[in-house]
Amino acid sequence: MTDFVLVRHGETVWHDGNRYAGRTDVELTPHGRRQAAALGAWAAGERIDAVVSSPLSRARLTAEPAAEALGLTPLVDERLLELDFGRGDGLTRDEMRDRFPEELAAFLRDPVAHHLPGGEDPRAAAERGSEALHDLAVAHPEGRVLVVAHSTLVRLVLCHQLGIPLADYRRVFPALHNGALTELRLRGGRMSLLRLNAPTTAAPTHEGTPS
Repeated sequence: MTDFVLVRHGETVWHDGNRYAGRTDVELTPHGRRQAAALGAWAAGERIDAVVSSPLSRARLTAEPAAEALGLTPLVDERLLELDFGRGDGLTRDEMRDRFPEELAAFLRDPVAHHLPGGEDPRAAAERGSEALHDLAVAHPEGRVLVVAHSTLVRLVLCHQLGIPLADYRRVFPALHNGALTELRLRGGRMSLLRLNAPTTAAPTHEGTPS
């Protein structure tokens, strides 16, 4: 049995305006850094065997206080990168509507069959993210692993692992809060959802998600 605590990185400078942040390396806001510190304070009282993050700085900087509190070396896994939003990266939904209205409308109907133009197939993202978790389970067969990644990737992985159609990721999981705790348990090759969007006590979160 392996438990995973999945955390969306802290708030970024693109949060205001709900810009889609994919592969662009966006900075944390001061509030985002406080959320990272709160995650570290939470982790100090927990049994965590490994801390792993996406290579993007917003995820790494969110993970670092927790790793430091636990006396662990934070690890980076490229497979935890956010979904690539292609031409939508850095844009608000209104800006996308101005630039490629038909593609946006198709995306809003089915974000998997019609992902954003030039972007990554969400099915591939779900596979790589799930593969990363299963490899961590092999490395920590009776452990608890903190994983700091991104909103859309985590929601795709949740759907993929819980048997929910990927096309429903935005409906079933409409918001993944910055810095909040979502916990999965892998037992006997099957995943269970233990909790979703649980706040750390030091920094309640209230943010929605643009994507």
